[in-house]
Amino acid sequence: MDNPRTNLLDQMRRGEQRNWDIIVIGGGITGAGVLREAARRGYRALLLEQQDYSWGTSSRSSKMVHGGLRYLASGDVKLTKHSLLERERLLAEAPGLVDRITFYFNLTKGLFPGRLAMSFILMIYDFIAGITDHSYHNNKALLERFPGLDVRCLKGASAYTDAMVDDSRLVLRVLQESIADGACALNYTKVDRLLIEHEQVVGAVLDDPQSDCTIELRAPVVINATGAWADRLRNQINPEKRVRPLRGSHLIIARQLMPVNDVLTSLHPDDHRGVYVYPWEGTTVIGTTDLDHSEDLDIEASIAQSEVDYLIHAFNMQFPSSNISEADIISSWAGVRPVIGSEKSKDPSKERRDHAVWSDQGLITVSGGKLTTFRLIALDALKAAHERLPEPQPFSHNRVFSQPTMSAEELVPSNHAWAQRLLGRYGSLAKNLLDEASPTEHQRIGATDFCLAECRWALRHESVLHLDDLLLRRTRLGMVLQDAGAELFPALEKMCMTELGWSKKQWRDELARYQTIWQRFYSLPKK
Repeated sequence: MDNPRTNLLDQMRRGEQRNWDIIVIGGGITGAGVLREAARRGYRALLLEQQDYSWGTSSRSSKMVHGGLRYLASGDVKLTKHSLLERERLLAEAPGLVDRITFYFNLTKGLFPGRLAMSFILMIYDFIAGITDHSYHNNKALLERFPGLDVRCLKGASAYTDAMVDDSRLVLRVLQESIADGACALNYTKVDRLLIEHEQVVGAVLDDPQSDCTIELRAPVVINATGAWADRLRNQINPEKRVRPLRGSHLIIARQLMPVNDVLTSLHPDDHRGVYVYPWEGTTVIGTTDLDHSEDLDIEASIAQSEVDYLIHAFNMQFPSSNISEADIISSWAGVRPVIGSEKSKDPSKERRDHAVWSDQGLITVSGGKLTTFRLIALDALKAAHERLPEPQPFSHNRVFSQPTMSAEELVPSNHAWAQRLLGRYGSLAKNLLDEASPTEHQRIGATDFCLAECRWALRHESVLHLDDLLLRRTRLGMVLQDAGAELFPALEKMCMTELGWSKKQWRDELARYQTIWQRFYSLPKK
């Protein structure tokens, strides 16, 4: 994603590039989706993110692109239908980034749903998606997929498919497509306040990241896509509070402790909430929790000790012979979901997951919803802004992702699967990524599918300002390698000096910053 960040900011300081059709505030998947659809329609669109792209919720989800089986079970057919159709669209458009995976739902004796009810739910689920891939597996077959699973209280499992994604890379890929269509995006650029004239929002005032000055930008439409932060920006013109921040946390353990290739869903022994065990980037993940998050949203979310205990207990009840402890945890992550709160539900897990759009005097606020339906959320936001926008230019297709100009077989003839992963994550730029790195940088790192060529590409083209941008979002190496990826530090030091012009002191400062962030927000709570 070539983003000439410095040039754009310089133009703004000189008084150029200050008038836009749409200003999007928020660099998560919703903001990226809005930017994509705005650029497709020919609008002059700018996205502003106060932190790094996907810094908030969109790098900290459970990485699932799913239809929401539990939403169907609770009667929310509309949300399930939209999610399933979008899931199939993403699977078709971005193989290698969004990939189908089998989910096994354990059927616990004496608890709903049983085999018959689950079979009926999955039949409807598949019908809506236009596929047929659900099945039943007895305990013997279940043990073949998940060795060591305690099946004494189980009556087998129902299997179906959904999909997995690297959520942060999804955001970057959508931004890449937006910029290719003429949009602009800036990370680490905070909006100080809305620009209001005659009680109408006519733009935004942003803090200049390199001075104490502010820059006024104008647009007939400002779209507030800040997720969990949405109320804060909207409250500048409307005091209503609608977003309920909910935290979901996860643990990562080494794959060899529990080598799974599929997703196992079980009901937690304490509260019967669904808990997942699944493969991710060469590791195994245990998640998730669902709790009200009352902490300061400007401080990164982190797992609480009670959540650590909750997830370890759930895992050890399922796999008693493994008996993992905190010493086995490689890292953790916690994300804050922006759920539209209701007065009816006190239980966070019972809140609806659909999105909402509000229009207030030129400010369009959108929040809530699911990762899977980001395209539909973006379309609803633009629909709400329609009357304030010029006529859109005609466009020939509604794909989120452009078709790569080469096949996986042409990109890396010796490894089609890895090549497809690169095409999914970078599109046609995957060839440039490999060409700009030495062959030794193509080698995969440890048990992951990441390589140093991706690090070099990110430093050179993807608006990396800090080491944590690289290791926690552009790649996930800091989360899936032992010791926060310390084995890579010597190679990355040289790379950052070459690509970003960092001095040795700047490298040391960035390394200290990264290690502090990792210890506080991606490790375990200090006791």
